[in-house]
Amino acid sequence: MNYTRNAWYVAAWSCDLSAEPFAITILNEPIVLYRTFKGVAALEDRCVHRLAPLSRGRCEGENLRCLYHGVLFDAKGAVIEIPGQDMIPPNAKVRAYPAINKHDWILVWMGDPAKADESLIPQAVGLSDPNWLLGYGQMDYAAEARLICDNLCDFSHLSYVHANSFGATEDWAKSRPNVIPLERGVRFERWMISQPRMTGRGEGKADVWQWYEFMVPGVLLMSSVTLPEGSAAKCNYKAPAADRALEGEGITFTSQAVTPLTDKTARYFFSWGPRKDQGDEKLRDVLMGVADMAFTEDRLMIEAQQRVIDHDPKRTIMPTSADKGVTLFNRLVEKMAKEDTA
Repeated sequence: MNYTRNAWYVAAWSCDLSAEPFAITILNEPIVLYRTFKGVAALEDRCVHRLAPLSRGRCEGENLRCLYHGVLFDAKGAVIEIPGQDMIPPNAKVRAYPAINKHDWILVWMGDPAKADESLIPQAVGLSDPNWLLGYGQMDYAAEARLICDNLCDFSHLSYVHANSFGATEDWAKSRPNVIPLERGVRFERWMISQPRMTGRGEGKADVWQWYEFMVPGVLLMSSVTLPEGSAAKCNYKAPAADRALEGEGITFTSQAVTPLTDKTARYFFSWGPRKDQGDEKLRDVLMGVADMAFTEDRLMIEAQQRVIDHDPKRTIMPTSADKGVTLFNRLVEKMAKEDTA
């Protein structure tokens, strides 16, 4: 599958970017990240001299020095010093990528720098948001990023892949969410009626209102509120009003991001936790334990799926009615990828 390049890709958690250079590959392009006084810089991870990786270099303020022969680069990718040589060739530079620290993510724009627009970053909740208690993690997949995106656009798999971790019933497979196309993504809304309460939320059953947006290039933003049984009917099966949601037994939020590293590898970033006035660190840790189990279940299934696909790439899928969101999102990405090269 093609991926749009004119989008912000999550490259790292901000807290994981230290004073040392940080290496990552996105869309098959090796990139080095490093902190500057003004924020963060992202450069092609290749010295112009002997093609050594700059990620094995040293940060010097706004600049990055290659520790093979000492060539020094500025944050825009230009060589500004060659030890023992005064003349610097005008073409002595590497590609620089627009990069930004937002929502406690380090994001890199992989396309045309002139089109890099901060307003196109999906509105996630950062780890440092004072209103939330969020845990975080990441997971590497030996699978194409598209397969993970497909998984996140079709929650009917919860009934079978996550019967143990989330305790999901077959209602998730049998019901269909309301799917709404967005300019740069897809929105999903649904009530789940009389569902078992998740670990840490007490016994018995509850109604759960859940909405999430899955945004280009592969960012999920999801809010859930657990309410007493009968709440869905009282809300006429529409989104609960703000005052009713505040009376809920637990409002949680999760931000998740899928980043294609190479053609067959991807990195999955995730956070999850309760709102501060409706949970504590204990609940956050319980949720993160559930998430680790659930996302491992996803990874094992999707990596196995990738092996089947690789065995016979000519095989085609058979869509079902649960694939509406998957189809809408993939068509949007294909359209944007074509526009990148138009």
